[in-house]
Amino acid sequence: MEHLFRGRWITTDEFAAVPPRSVFHRQLEKTELPDDPRPDRHILFRKKFTLREAPRDAKLFVTADDYCKLWINGRFAGQGPAPSYHFRYNYFVLDVASFLQPGENVIAAHTLYQGLINRVWQSGDGRHGLLLDLEIDGKTILQSDESFLAARHTGFRPTGKCGYDTQFLEEYDGRAPEAGFEKPDFDDSRWENAVVKRGDDHKTVLQKSRSLVFEKIAPVKTEKAPGLVRLDFGGVYVGYLGLTARGRRGERVTVRCGQELNGDGSVRFDLRANCRYEEDWILPGGDAALDWFDYKAFRYAELLLPEGTEITEAFLLARHYPFALSVPLRKEYRGDAALEKVWELCVRSQRYGVQEVIQDCMEREKGFYLGDGCYSAMTNMILTKDDSMVRKMIDDAFAASFVTDTLVTCLDCSLMQEIAEYPLMLVNLVLWHARFTGDVKYLETNYPKVVSLLDAYRREYEKNGLLRDLDKWCVVEWPKNFQHGYDVDIAEGKVCREAHTAINAYYLAAVRAANRMAAILGRKAYRDEAPLLKAFLEAFYLPEEGLFRDGEGTRHISLVGNAFPFGFGIVPDGGFDDRVLALYAGKGISSLSFFASFPMLMGFVRLGREDLLREALGDEGAWLRMIREGAAVTFEGWGRDTKWNTSLFHLTFSYAALFLAETDLKKLLI
Repeated sequence: MEHLFRGRWITTDEFAAVPPRSVFHRQLEKTELPDDPRPDRHILFRKKFTLREAPRDAKLFVTADDYCKLWINGRFAGQGPAPSYHFRYNYFVLDVASFLQPGENVIAAHTLYQGLINRVWQSGDGRHGLLLDLEIDGKTILQSDESFLAARHTGFRPTGKCGYDTQFLEEYDGRAPEAGFEKPDFDDSRWENAVVKRGDDHKTVLQKSRSLVFEKIAPVKTEKAPGLVRLDFGGVYVGYLGLTARGRRGERVTVRCGQELNGDGSVRFDLRANCRYEEDWILPGGDAALDWFDYKAFRYAELLLPEGTEITEAFLLARHYPFALSVPLRKEYRGDAALEKVWELCVRSQRYGVQEVIQDCMEREKGFYLGDGCYSAMTNMILTKDDSMVRKMIDDAFAASFVTDTLVTCLDCSLMQEIAEYPLMLVNLVLWHARFTGDVKYLETNYPKVVSLLDAYRREYEKNGLLRDLDKWCVVEWPKNFQHGYDVDIAEGKVCREAHTAINAYYLAAVRAANRMAAILGRKAYRDEAPLLKAFLEAFYLPEEGLFRDGEGTRHISLVGNAFPFGFGIVPDGGFDDRVLALYAGKGISSLSFFASFPMLMGFVRLGREDLLREALGDEGAWLRMIREGAAVTFEGWGRDTKWNTSLFHLTFSYAALFLAETDLKKLLI
């Protein structure tokens, strides 16, 4: 049951009268969104209240835009919410009975309005605030209103941006008068009262996914030299560098983080993934703690210290979605040292990579992506038997239909991108969820949305049984050097006029998936597949070669172009599978990347070719290459240098664990 808030959205004078700005548009529409004049605002709230006795039951219903961290009586209580759209904005619930005490209590919140148009949050839209109710024994005893005190945290000064305008680099000044604001005895006498946000248009819904958990990771290696400390945490994590230091007031500590080392042993803080992890910390004098709000993906830290400054504690506070491995490695793979290493790599990636959403890059984008994210979410569900991340992806993807009924690529954010294949991959995910969970009720909810999506594709793009004139980018395979010369103009930022094999294979598979959903529900088929199959074969199949050409305007045949029909079971004749395998021979799975590798593995499952599946998962140029190059989590490519801006913590390739797990892979077949 949804909570009805008694509290009001509160903010400061700077935001109180700011009207909300729409950041939504079709990707190819020319839309001017000037930079927000209020970027990187860290806004704090405090409220003191008195209790006669310690409560048996106490729940805090809370949300913030863009994000918040909460303390009660100086103890960290939680953070959130998970990203969502303003018209179905997530609130979360914290059990806080153990934080409260008889007498005076203090609740403190640190909120961030990032103000950037990017893939992280729906920000840059003028919406900021905090909303909360505190219930004790079922009665609301505290709610957000003008009695809360508020202040802007002046200790955070932006010094640049990193990634795709993903986050601000900041100088943190520990001398700021707001430092330590979360402590019960903090002096807030100069703070002003909060202001109720005028005309707020948030519609709140209960967050159905769980809150993050945190692990304190000690360094496995510490090197010290005059003016220098280097830390190695043993593997790349997503989280925050925790430091306490003792030094003179006003001294500056330079903090560098990275995912790998340079040849001289220094930390490579200019990441391959277009992020420069270098920031400064100004000491307040005496003992102090670094207070970073935003997270990074890193393994190493390098601290440049003024003379006389001492680091008294250092750790990495890893953050991730709750993870409990619930299925083992398949019996036939146990004892195979190589495949056990691949399994461990992918399981660790899932354990530490899934955040409040399924992200792909942990540093460059931090975005909630459809498409390859469907594979990552599916893998998470199989490994944990927890379908909450799959549900969030499905629910939030369909919620994006307000932008366009053919959906967008990046969810719950203000960056508008559209990729043609991704919504069609979502259709497969809906079917897979139903098959693996048996949840027919949830399928009943989603089937009409699947039909609406496919109807929109049919209306906008289907001509004579084929998709063409797509005003969405067709990725096909990424990066381009893994496309095997796919001979169709699929450049981003323009309409793809030509009908081609990859997108039409996805479309035919999505229609088939919808028909299989209808069968599960006992309904008539969504539509007749036969005309689509006929159009596909007539357009792309070359009988003399026995393989599919890339597109209508070429006779070029590629492994990529044939991987999708092979994986989706679009088989024109009895010899097709053997001809695709002959095309694959000598190239291997490592000649493909994210998008064509998965259907190739599906094709091996379809044929019952355990030998080929095992060979692919153990390919020396694929997951094992990552491991040889020192990976503890999956890369964005098979190696560090297989892409010009490789993320060294990218979740997609963790889908190998799906094929390694003790599960019924036949349920993947469309």
